[in-house]
Amino acid sequence: MRTVSLVAVFAPMFVAGTVVADESGSPTEVRFNEHIRPILSDHCFACHGPDDAARETDLRLDRREDAMASGVIVIGNASQSELIARITSSDPDEVMPPPEFQKKLTAEHKQLLALWVDSGAKWEEHWAFLPPFRVALPQPTDADGWIRNPIDHFVLKKLHELELEPNEEADRYTLARRAALDVTGLPPTTQRVESFVNDTEPQAYERYVASLLTVPHAGEHRARHWLDAARYGDTHGMHVDNYREIWPYRDWVVRAFNSNMPFDRFVVEQIAGDLLPEPTFDQLVATGFNRCNITTAEGGAIPEEVNVRYMVDRVETTATVFLGLTAGCAVCHNHKYDPITQKEFYQLGAFFNNTTQPAMDG
Repeated sequence: MRTVSLVAVFAPMFVAGTVVADESGSPTEVRFNEHIRPILSDHCFACHGPDDAARETDLRLDRREDAMASGVIVIGNASQSELIARITSSDPDEVMPPPEFQKKLTAEHKQLLALWVDSGAKWEEHWAFLPPFRVALPQPTDADGWIRNPIDHFVLKKLHELELEPNEEADRYTLARRAALDVTGLPPTTQRVESFVNDTEPQAYERYVASLLTVPHAGEHRARHWLDAARYGDTHGMHVDNYREIWPYRDWVVRAFNSNMPFDRFVVEQIAGDLLPEPTFDQLVATGFNRCNITTAEGGAIPEEVNVRYMVDRVETTATVFLGLTAGCAVCHNHKYDPITQKEFYQLGAFFNNTTQPAMDG
């Protein structure tokens, strides 16, 4: 669990880079998911995306096979591609997006699209469906011994891009406080700080962080973020918002982090702990993940309607925290940006329609 938490913290450093540029600053490499998909999603998919009801003409730019079949992209030749001709046109009747759409492409957008076509118009699956991969470490110049771990490579590279220089190393008291607040959410004890400050042996900082991870508050601190995503609440959330006794699930999450539970087990027990062979009491408690939704016992509520609302909430939450997708839009129509159809939303919802939980929470 701690590994996952740390990856979640540092992942933006690895994926939020800019276009690879040469010495002149001109882009030399474009990645579809990082650079092109956001442009198409923001400026093109409303009329040329996955939503059948909103699509103008038969042109789809969200799927490679459709875009290529349309002939608007000539792979390796931006100057012959209708897509590039339209986005660079000065004719208001020809330019895309049309002026009434009120979302203009910037010069950088146009340059990226043209470079992407010239470099082969490579497509990628939605990022949520791609396995993570290890990227090569940047090799920033003038490191001067500053780099001590792989993350520093990325930090120093970004600092150089922003024309910034690293600060001087913080003193040990400051480091002790920063680390404690990051790992446990609380300031360190005086005894722990003094132990770290007086530790003159190699790997002192690593030992200090390891000691912080043994503090129960470390699990509490990380559990806060998970419980937010799981929409945990000590009240029902509707009607008179009465207290509900769901704190055993909260404590299960805290223990899972403090015991460094493997992530696959963490997922399985929350989604289907009751379906495991001879489930333990703890594994049953873990399924509280699917009981954290807002519920009601209001006298005028219609049970069937409430059950549908519960199902929708569970599908949306499961998709968000486990699939990295915003599935909620597909409640009413095919998703405009994430690759989910309305039919698929309710296919997933069928799993949650099998619950024995009553509509009225009592």
